[in-house]
Amino acid sequence: MKSAYERDMEKLEQSAGPSKSINDEQKSKIAEIDNRYDAKEAETRLSLDTKIANATSAEEFQQFKQELAQTLASLQEKRERERDAVWDENQ
Repeated sequence: MKSAYERDMEKLEQSAGPSKSINDEQKSKIAEIDNRYDAKEAETRLSLDTKIANATSAEEFQQFKQELAQTLASLQEKRERERDAVWDENQ
C-alpha cells in the first residue's frame, strides 16, 4: 500500500514530468555559485548602504536606493542562470 506522499509524488510527476536529481559535483557547484553571489550581494549592500546613509538630498537617496534594487535584481538573475545551467548539465 502506498503512502499519501508516494501518491502525491506520482501525481506531481504526471502533471509536471519527472523530478530532476543532481549529483554531488553539481551540488558543490551550486553551493559555490550561492557563496559567490552571497558575497557579491553583501559587498553591494555594504557599498550602497553607506552611500544611502551619506546621501545629501532626497534625489541622491532615491538614486542609490534604485541602484541597490537594480544591482541586487541583476545579481539574482545571474545567480539563477548559473544555477539553471548546472541543473541542465545532465539533462
